[in-house]
Amino acid sequence: MRAMNLATATATATEPAAAAAAAASMQQPRGLRVIFFTEMWERFSYYGMRALLVLYLVKQLGYDRNHALEVYAVYTALVYLTPMIGGAIADRTLGKRRAAVIGAMIMVLGHLAMAFQPLLHMALGLLIVGNGFFKANTSSMVGDLYDGEHDPRRAGGYSIFYMGINLGAFLAPIVAGTLGEKVGWHWGFGAAAVGMALGTMQFIVGQHHLGRAGLLPQQDPVTARDAPLLLGWTAAMVALVGVVIAAWRVVGPVHDALPWELRSLVDAGLLAALIVVIARPGRDAQAAPLTPQDWGRVIGIVIVMVFVIAFWTGFEQAGGTMTLFADQQTDRHLLGVEVPASLFQSINPAVIVLLAPVFSIIWTRLDRSRYALSDTAKQACGMIVLGLGFIVMARAQTLADATGPVGMQWLAAVYVIHTLGELMLSPVGLSMVSRIAPARLAALLMGVWFLSSAGADYLAGMLEQMLAGSGLPLYPFLAAMSIGAGIVLLLITPLLNRLMRT
Repeated sequence: MRAMNLATATATATEPAAAAAAAASMQQPRGLRVIFFTEMWERFSYYGMRALLVLYLVKQLGYDRNHALEVYAVYTALVYLTPMIGGAIADRTLGKRRAAVIGAMIMVLGHLAMAFQPLLHMALGLLIVGNGFFKANTSSMVGDLYDGEHDPRRAGGYSIFYMGINLGAFLAPIVAGTLGEKVGWHWGFGAAAVGMALGTMQFIVGQHHLGRAGLLPQQDPVTARDAPLLLGWTAAMVALVGVVIAAWRVVGPVHDALPWELRSLVDAGLLAALIVVIARPGRDAQAAPLTPQDWGRVIGIVIVMVFVIAFWTGFEQAGGTMTLFADQQTDRHLLGVEVPASLFQSINPAVIVLLAPVFSIIWTRLDRSRYALSDTAKQACGMIVLGLGFIVMARAQTLADATGPVGMQWLAAVYVIHTLGELMLSPVGLSMVSRIAPARLAALLMGVWFLSSAGADYLAGMLEQMLAGSGLPLYPFLAAMSIGAGIVLLLITPLLNRLMRT
């Protein structure tokens, strides 16, 4: 009896300690806060630029609608293409942490250059290159904070990280967009530069919380001793952008004169060659070859990436046709004040900040139940929800064409629906890639994942021109494409799960 009482007393005493240990094991790493705020400020700068770009080109520089959307298409596509290159450089040479700092420094210069109208192309080039060094490496660095691919905190961590992205995206149109439209375009672009500078300083100062995340085996944290390396890479990239701009003045007219079919083949061939060169294994003789399971996961990521293009092609209408719809076909007067057209782009991140914790809890509980959905199934549902939003958008367009500007509630409803779809797809995709990608290809494959956004962003800006004369209205077409792609992905999900062994 005494022994039983002692055992009971011991168990009772150890229960609080066990509960505390369990709770501690589920706490997010402290380094997540550092990357959260770094990404928040970077997204503030990017979405401040995105909120203003098309409006700036049309209303300040006098671009016609198609030309402005084409510039938007090329810029946003390259922004999501270059992370593949930056990820490969980080994996092989710089390490993720140094690559991210270099990218941040280059983007500060790009946003500052946007404040000067003659430097438009230089500014866009610097933002594209800087984002390449930054984006894939910070996203994959989040995965480095966790203990292996089965760490139960990983999915929730990426949802929190995604909140940081969208907190910056929420503030950007309110601050940079309002300054740009109401005070002066260059004030808006200058605000984006300040945000990027704050993010860079925050990352460097707080990196002691990151542990070994983002460092190659032989590397130490970034210090003042790295200044020559960081400044050297930054200067080299500024020079590279200048050379590319000069070369394009010669090559561009020839490229643009080609029929669009031939031009597309040339571009696709160049992109394929670039991918082959970047994906070529390094010279590390000690690196083990990829296993069949590794190859299955790589192939699975690429297949899902192709489907995700359909999602982002629709979603990125927010910065193009939907912004022009807000400016030209929406009654934006509220209590005697005209709401800036760029401000609508704050709806999406605001809803994400509110609902990301809810989705994180839902996914965590579902993943521990018999009703668990695979990552690909969640993303398929997100595509279908996006299509439902475009059904609403198509109705708004029909009413605006028939009766004139429509109420703001139409665009607000579309942004909310699209946000629900995004929460089902984007953080899940980031978590999936970081979880299943072979370790030595982690940053590269995160860059390849962003390649889906590159193709989609280009299509998003060019789709209206591509559909011209076809008789297919833009928004009904996007609804059908998104829903159709989601259904197909749902149907092949069992095959993809076996291929990726998830």
